[in-house]
Amino acid sequence: MRKKDMYLNFNNPYSGKNRRKGRRGYGRRGRKPGFLYVLIILIIAIGLGFLAFYIANHILSDSNQNLFGKGNEKLNAEINQEGQENNIDTAKVDEDAEGSEKTTQNSPQAGDTAGNAKDSTSGNTNGNETSDEGEAEDTLAIGKREDGVQEEPFMPNFIDNRSPVKVKGIYVSGPRAGNETYMKELIELVDTTELNAMVIDIKNDSGEITYNMDLNIAQEIDADINYIRDIEGLIKDLKAKDIYLIARIVAFKDPILAKGKPELSLKKKDGSVFKDKDGLSWVNPYKKEVWDYLIAVAGEAVKLGFDEIQFDYIRFSTDSGMKQVDFGEEAKDKTKIDVINEFTKYASERLKPQGVYVSADVYGAIIDSEVDANIVGQDYIQMSKYLDYICPMIYPSHYADGAYGIEHPDLEPYNLILQALKKSEEQLKQIKEGNQKAIVRSWLQDFTAVWLTHHKSYGPEEIKAQIKAVNDAGYEEWILWNGSNNYTKGGLLKE
Repeated sequence: MRKKDMYLNFNNPYSGKNRRKGRRGYGRRGRKPGFLYVLIILIIAIGLGFLAFYIANHILSDSNQNLFGKGNEKLNAEINQEGQENNIDTAKVDEDAEGSEKTTQNSPQAGDTAGNAKDSTSGNTNGNETSDEGEAEDTLAIGKREDGVQEEPFMPNFIDNRSPVKVKGIYVSGPRAGNETYMKELIELVDTTELNAMVIDIKNDSGEITYNMDLNIAQEIDADINYIRDIEGLIKDLKAKDIYLIARIVAFKDPILAKGKPELSLKKKDGSVFKDKDGLSWVNPYKKEVWDYLIAVAGEAVKLGFDEIQFDYIRFSTDSGMKQVDFGEEAKDKTKIDVINEFTKYASERLKPQGVYVSADVYGAIIDSEVDANIVGQDYIQMSKYLDYICPMIYPSHYADGAYGIEHPDLEPYNLILQALKKSEEQLKQIKEGNQKAIVRSWLQDFTAVWLTHHKSYGPEEIKAQIKAVNDAGYEEWILWNGSNNYTKGGLLKE
């Protein structure tokens, strides 16, 4: 948006040179200014004062729009990709899962999370869809992000008897995990390559529990969808193969809980239930009952034998309709970042003593953008003070052209991943040495972003390039995302 110039209008007889000439004219006629003349000058002065105030205020307003518009555009470039990728991946999962008890036709989860091919919603980098969410309250939160060191150690009395594993994993959806043929293929992939871990949907982004969970509230709201008929047998088989198991639990995108417990759903100011552009409801992160439901679901996964709980959609919706949402009394003195930090701390305190690791998926954009962090409520530094692992979704296809100085990020996977992780290291250095600090475990792209004008087919070389970038940045862990669970074996080292 162009800046408006502030200038004197020299065609105005009461400004600049013309005004001075006017004074000289009065002098030539030998008149002295009378009361009327003084009154006119006073009125003009007041008018000019109001005009200056209006112009200055308008310029400041334009400046703010430019600032936050840029932040939202950056986030939207990442967010917009997901919807289109999800459409492609979901259709593929439905086709592949023919024979499962239920397909994911109505479940965007197939391509939705851990990575925002996954946790994004629409990835159109041309900006056809925009988010106005950060326009009001979130802009006020800028500057409140705490980048300082933590004063007191987190969980100082916690005795850690857990055994860490350097994860090289893949995502597995509920329908795939419940299909014996498909699981044999994925187990063989892990057996014959450098892979050693699986992220398996336990609660997906449709709010579905992927097996018959013995949890009253899940049964009460009909959240149980029996994709995985023999969850105990599956866990036993995977453990026998020494596969590290991560339970993926989608947090605040939950249409089923929102419908079953409408008092926990996000609501508009008129009292109606909020739905995003896909017609899906979210639950209110400010509601403690939502937190307890998530912890209860996670606790059941721990009982099954999962080694780690990974929260996805641990954020607010980016839908433009969010500006109409009333978060209730609980949100009166808390920003979005405040409440997501509090939930992260709450979950970690309750789950770590149960012997599991705790991780969370976050947008790649929030690593170095406070605007984006405030929109979704994710603070990279603060969340890292509570989590064991933080998993930024740094898919090259989810970055706008020009990000990190790269003209078309999807065409340069190595450079994009390397730059993002360098920025991650720079940010996390702000946490004081000796304090709790999450290990960075990135989500990498194992899919082709066909919706982008400037994209390339992702095959073995692109997978290898991303993994090399992770290693060159000084990190050792990563997870591949493909919504259809069709992974590129040629991009992985052989066992």
